[in-house]
Amino acid sequence: MSYTIGQASEKTGLSIHTLRYYEREGIMPNVNRNESGIRLYETKDLEALEFICCLRATGMTISDIKQFVRGSTTIDQRIEMLEKQQENVKSQVEQFMSYQVMINRKIDLYRKMRQT
Repeated sequence: MSYTIGQASEKTGLSIHTLRYYEREGIMPNVNRNESGIRLYETKDLEALEFICCLRATGMTISDIKQFVRGSTTIDQRIEMLEKQQENVKSQVEQFMSYQVMINRKIDLYRKMRQT
């Protein structure tokens, strides 16, 4: 199935501007176009965008994503990049778990204050 840029935007949550930017920057270089020049995103493109969103949400820079998707890296370099990203995610999870503990303490404190 093919999706227009507007449909791809709706499905991915990315703005049309961002989708065009990703294409212009070579992050999504192989988006098909019909005879009228309209971009047509395939399911594989949406899956690639979902992975790019994952990388961005976990802090990978646009520059690193470009390097990753352009194929200028070897498989070993891609594994290394993803392992580094995995470590970043682990650190973020640990940080958020500590935030959760702090928030839970405050909730408990306020509940105790309410009871007295």
